[in-house]
Amino acid sequence: MLHPTSARLPLPASLTALDRTLVLGVVNVTPDSFSDGGEWFEPEAAIAHGHELLAAGADLLDVGGESTRPGAERVDEAEELRRVLPVIEALSTAGATVSVDTTRARVAARALEAGARVVNDVSGGLADPDMAHVVADSGAVYVAMHWRGHADVMDANARYDDVVRDVRDELAARLDALVGAGVDPHQVVLDPGLGFAKPGVDNWPLLAHLDVLQALGRPVLVGASRKRFLGHLLARPGVDPVPPAERDAATAAITTLCAAQGAWAVRVHDVRPSADAVRVVSRWLDVRASRAAFSRPQGGALPGAQQEGPRS
Repeated sequence: MLHPTSARLPLPASLTALDRTLVLGVVNVTPDSFSDGGEWFEPEAAIAHGHELLAAGADLLDVGGESTRPGAERVDEAEELRRVLPVIEALSTAGATVSVDTTRARVAARALEAGARVVNDVSGGLADPDMAHVVADSGAVYVAMHWRGHADVMDANARYDDVVRDVRDELAARLDALVGAGVDPHQVVLDPGLGFAKPGVDNWPLLAHLDVLQALGRPVLVGASRKRFLGHLLARPGVDPVPPAERDAATAAITTLCAAQGAWAVRVHDVRPSADAVRVVSRWLDVRASRAAFSRPQGGALPGAQQEGPRS
């Protein structure tokens, strides 16, 4: 299993030194995101929300100006820039490590100029062929998500022979393409894209087999927060899926499972429960490892096992 901080990513030393899964707090500067659309749409509100997430334990902030919920319509580049740049600049100036959530190369480039350190691209570079060049030239961390189309068409592309194998193979192809375009593999983080072109049942095998994706040799980010598959899981028989704001406890449970599997980071809306969860898992793993070393038998004998006498 890949350790969450075993890959030396181009992040501040304060983050790469952390011996645990990182928590990426979501700052949606949009009027139509599925979980909190419009709540932080004005720059002042988004900046204040970013500071609240940092106080709650976020390690990084993910600022996005375009909703990627199923069926969402695209905004133009100028509007996306208008939404995200003042928020990124203010939070970065205040000392936050900021990620920009975008599929556009020009938005990524401007965001990096404004202080962002991470590009979180749900298309993995497929939506804009110039993205790889921006990433390669900047040296930024690049999160490449598994993707099969924009929000208005992705549900029509949710067909898999074996979802774990197919996602692994498609992410491996993206990694090869990015490296071929000049991106240093040490810049790349992979994301299985939970909820993107994946019906509810297909998300669980990906969560249960993160090791298959980690075997590609790159850190893995998981974004399960408030997703539809959790709403369906929690729904009572005959009742509609629970709304996004009622999925936070389940999200924290997913964070716990991902941290125990060595995920590099989790992307969440409600930070404090997940920040607490990754610290609990980190302490549990440390104690488990030290106990295993303490109880390891000498000379290969099992503790308490009787040694055989000489054969007659």
